[in-house]
Amino acid sequence: QLQLVESGGDLVQPGGSLRLSCAASGFTLDDYTIGWFRQAPGKEREGVSCISASGGSTNYADSVKARFTISRDNVKNLVYLQMNGLKPEDTAVYYCAATARVTGWCVLTRPTYDYWGQGTQVTVSS
Repeated sequence: QLQLVESGGDLVQPGGSLRLSCAASGFTLDDYTIGWFRQAPGKEREGVSCISASGGSTNYADSVKARFTISRDNVKNLVYLQMNGLKPEDTAVYYCAATARVTGWCVLTRPTYDYWGQGTQVTVSS
């Protein structure tokens, strides 16, 4: 059974950093494009960043460019989201998602992704 598990969420002060991890079980991540999405209370789930199966292509939402970095370690079967310069508006539940339908590039559209984790809470507050 394909499962994704996010970790690394926490309470952090504005300007702080966190690194989220997405771990896979039941499959090897190197066959899949991975996306990070987030959902704040009362808002739609939105795409944050994604990385192609090989890691050669990445994409970021405008709101996180230059602050967040996505990476993957296909040996460890992990995908990371390094978040720097966190702002209160980054507060949300963060989800990782996987798709094998596109692998050479990635897009931040929810319907593209078939497998989802349960999410990890990121709270940015002083």
